Amino acid sequence: LGTTFVVVTHDQDEAMTLASRIAVMAEGRIAQVGTPGEVYENPASQYVASFVGNINLFEGRVTSADAGRLSLRCDALNADLMVLCDEAVEPGGPISVAVRPEKITISRTAPDARDRNVLKGIVRDLGYFGDQSLYRVRLQSGAVLQVSAQNLRRSASLTVEWDDEVYLSWEVASTILLRT
Repeated sequence: LGTTFVVVTHDQDEAMTLASRIAVMAEGRIAQVGTPGEVYENPASQYVASFVGNINLFEGRVTSADAGRLSLRCDALNADLMVLCDEAVEPGGPISVAVRPEKITISRTAPDARDRNVLKGIVRDLGYFGDQSLYRVRLQSGAVLQVSAQNLRRSASLTVEWDDEVYLSWEVASTILLRT
C-alpha cells in the first residue's frame, strides 16, 4: 500500500520521524498501532502516553459527568480538572488523565478559565533553547509540571523567569483520558 510501518520499541523519537504508521509494543504485545500523530495525540494507555514523547500524568477521581465532559479531582495537584469524554463514567471512580507540555500555556497573568484547566505555581527550573523554552513549575501541592513554550518573539529576555509565580492553563480538549 506504499506506507512505511515501524515497530517502536526503543529510540521512539527517531522512528516517529521515519514512519507513516507505528506500533508501540509493551511486554511483547502490541499496545497501539496508528500514525505518529494518532499515537502521540490519542494514546491508548498510560504506557503509550509515557513512551511516546514527554507528558504530565495525573491520577484522579470523577466528581461529575455531564454532556460529554467529566470533572475530576486530582489530589496530587490539589485541583479540579475537566476532560472531554464520550463514554459513560461513574462519579467516584478512579481516572487517569494527561496533558502534553506543549499544550500548556504559561503566563504571569491569570487566564480566562472558561473551557480551560488552570493551575498556579512557581517556576523552579527553566531551559532556554532558542526556539523554545522548557519550564518545570512546582504547584502549591508540591507536584511539578513540565511546560514547553515556543519562543515566538525575537528577544534575549524571557517573559517568565526563575521563581516567578505563574498560571498554567490548557484547553479542556487537550486533556487526554487514559486507560491503565
